[in-house]
Amino acid sequence: MISPLKFIRQDVQSMHAYAVQDSKGFIKLDAMENPFTLPAALQGQLGERLGKVAINRYPGTRIDDLKTALRAYAQVPADYGLMLGNGSDELISLLAMACDIPNAKILAPLPGFVMYAMSAQLQGLQFIGVDLTADFELDGAAMLAAIAKEKPVITYLAYPNNPTANLWDAGVIKQIIAACAAYGGMVVMDEAYQPFSSKSWMDEIKAAPAANANVLLMRTLSKFGLAGVRLGYMTGPQALIHEIDKLRPPYNISVLNAECALFALENSDAFSLQAQQICAQRAHLLGAIGQMPKLKAYPSDANMITVRTPDADAAFAHLKSQDILVKNISKMHPLLKNCIRLTVGTPDENTQMLSALRGI
Repeated sequence: MISPLKFIRQDVQSMHAYAVQDSKGFIKLDAMENPFTLPAALQGQLGERLGKVAINRYPGTRIDDLKTALRAYAQVPADYGLMLGNGSDELISLLAMACDIPNAKILAPLPGFVMYAMSAQLQGLQFIGVDLTADFELDGAAMLAAIAKEKPVITYLAYPNNPTANLWDAGVIKQIIAACAAYGGMVVMDEAYQPFSSKSWMDEIKAAPAANANVLLMRTLSKFGLAGVRLGYMTGPQALIHEIDKLRPPYNISVLNAECALFALENSDAFSLQAQQICAQRAHLLGAIGQMPKLKAYPSDANMITVRTPDADAAFAHLKSQDILVKNISKMHPLLKNCIRLTVGTPDENTQMLSALRGI
């Protein structure tokens, strides 16, 4: 029998599947999740509400209700469009699909979110990576030179960045946006970690809409506290959103996901309080790790901290032996040599993590 594998693209067969670590029995600090569950009272209310959802029907007007709620929550300008995705990952894939024209290229700083490059590859677009500086800042000159040479259809800027967790200089970002606008290139501001960030590009969009007419802003409710719900959204000039939204699969957001998201937005104060606790714990962790002579923690505006260690493999193994699961990112890019990434957990989880870190 001739194997049907011969019809699977060779580049796909050469790829590594996205790895999810087995977290059973561990303190799970590897995936930038909100560590807090819903308060018991809200759990009961949500369960009762989901039980009344008509799961025998395709999603209908409730999706429109969710979009209206998200517009209000994110303070989206009235003349901007908004579309939903099954997490940000689907939106990233749809963007690559929409821009799949001859010789199209996608550009992003490195190290960065792996899905930017993966979506480009799977759609047959060329990916251009531009290294950050040694302290994880945008290399403005290198970015502008690459944009001038390659003229990418999409330039991704994560704000703050994953996995380095820092916000980049707004002045450099404005130069990049202007350079892309000069030939019609889009810039996607990926604000996945917005609940923990001190800044949002939405403020720049509202202050200078003409200067940001080629900018799309993308967010997810995963870091808000709904990682299991899988809901992302993207907003931008109506004409752009209208075209990209044509590629969205019908009914890509389930009625249960939509109802969960609506419930969360109606109770956003509870999630906002959780975000405040996470930010406070982040400051505590940064201060404590800063006192450990062999470790270097980098500034963070997200719910994660990048830490450089003497030996990332050994550090990862040591933490795992203490039942603490973090992310070893040392092989992702040369700039991340000997780095691990820590998700900010609950106070008790962070206490245990700090104790384990002191043993490195």
